[in-house]
Amino acid sequence: MAERSVTILPPRLNRKVEKTKAEEKAKLRVAAYCRVSTDSDEQATSYEAQIEHYTLFIQNNPEWKLAGIFADDGISGTNTKKRDEFNRMIEECKAGNIDMIITKSISRFARNTIDCLKYIRQLKALNISVFFEKENINTMDSKGEVLLTIMASLAQQESESLSQNVKMGIQFRYQQGIVQVNHNRFLGYTKDADKNLVIVPEEAEIIKRIYREYLEGANYKEISAGLEADGILTAAGNPRWHASTLKKILTNEKYMGDALLQKTYTVDCLTKKRVANDGTVPQYYVNNDHEAIIPRELFARVQEEMKRRANIRQGMDGKRRVYSSKYALSSIVFCGHCGDMYRRTHWNNHGKKQIVWRCVTRLNAPGIECPARTLSEVQLQNLVLDAINKVLGGKQRAIKVLETNISEVLGNAHIEELERIKRQIEKQQTLLVKMTAASEDYSKVVDKIYALQKEQEEAMAANVNYKAGKERIQEMIEYLKSQPKRVTACDEQLVRKLIEKITVYDDHLDFLFKSGIQIEIRG
Repeated sequence: MAERSVTILPPRLNRKVEKTKAEEKAKLRVAAYCRVSTDSDEQATSYEAQIEHYTLFIQNNPEWKLAGIFADDGISGTNTKKRDEFNRMIEECKAGNIDMIITKSISRFARNTIDCLKYIRQLKALNISVFFEKENINTMDSKGEVLLTIMASLAQQESESLSQNVKMGIQFRYQQGIVQVNHNRFLGYTKDADKNLVIVPEEAEIIKRIYREYLEGANYKEISAGLEADGILTAAGNPRWHASTLKKILTNEKYMGDALLQKTYTVDCLTKKRVANDGTVPQYYVNNDHEAIIPRELFARVQEEMKRRANIRQGMDGKRRVYSSKYALSSIVFCGHCGDMYRRTHWNNHGKKQIVWRCVTRLNAPGIECPARTLSEVQLQNLVLDAINKVLGGKQRAIKVLETNISEVLGNAHIEELERIKRQIEKQQTLLVKMTAASEDYSKVVDKIYALQKEQEEAMAANVNYKAGKERIQEMIEYLKSQPKRVTACDEQLVRKLIEKITVYDDHLDFLFKSGIQIEIRG
């Protein structure tokens, strides 16, 4: 029996197929990444030049195959969140469509060390190299990551230095009082050829409407509903008006012609995170920078009204009451026992349903006793009519008293005080410019400036209150002169216009009119 043996028969090679595979394997699929960081014409030319350069550079290498040109135009390199083309390139790498990436330099790829190393290591794990032309670094080399870490750190320092230079430039413009506003999303204003803010008349009417309706007692919800019903769009072109949008409009000093600069600041040049400026960096207030839409007195009255609504007192249960403008009597009727607000509610008393006004403590504070009485809406409205008619009944005497009040109130004192404070602030600012932050007196001067600013705000508020009070007295005089007959109906607008506060006691109500007149009505 012959000896058993095994002969190996190797497969026949398809020379043509193997040659094609070898050629394809030898050809690296190379992509290029380009980026410029600004939108200037000069940088746009650089952007186009990079694309043309890498297209030809890859196509002219017989061992390479063009896998795409990925280019971000006008986007910062400090992080990769907003670089759409960069992120698309990374996805292509993960999909196995790219073998190598070429880019001009580390600073073009990323200026953030963490991001740079993160993506380089991700690509190395996929066996994809990145070649930086300027630094002559290939990330697949043994020394590549050490050099890359050093170079990326330098790139990050360059970014931080550039950011600091930009900050200094902005700071200098602030010191010169140069106001920069994104007018594309600034309702009421646009910019002229000299980049100065100018009023857009039709938009200014919307701003005036918002201020007027707020002072007439409307809340954010009611103002929003009216604007939306009339098809009026926000500055961003949005048909929906949010309370936050209205609040920004009502508190924006630019509508009275001034500008507060550096309301926010950047805390990190890499993340671009901005926070509200709480005094950490300087602020600059520019008076009379541009034409106003809202008079100063009207703007200040709105600020006072916002404070009044926000500071509605707490009840005996410790909960703050929310301002309401649904009815004319909302938020102006108070309990004489506990000081809480009265609220309109539906009451079922032994099967008899009626609308009444009750102390909120009695309604919502179980375990807390308040002897405040309940008033039917008809009863309360009749008492309001009695108060208004009592004033009308003695209107000749009331007019004389009000006219005397106007003549006796000295408003110039507030103006003189404001001028004195302004001179003091200018003096302290002159001293501050000559000091360094390390100086012992620097903090003292800064504290003095903030103290003077607080005095200035208080003096301005006092001046506004004086003018508002004078206007209310004048409005009351005009109303008394124009109203020869008794009022027979409790008109909502009339109540809003005349009455400041109503306090309910067991046997009477105290009425405080906005003109300062006080009336007691039994009932």
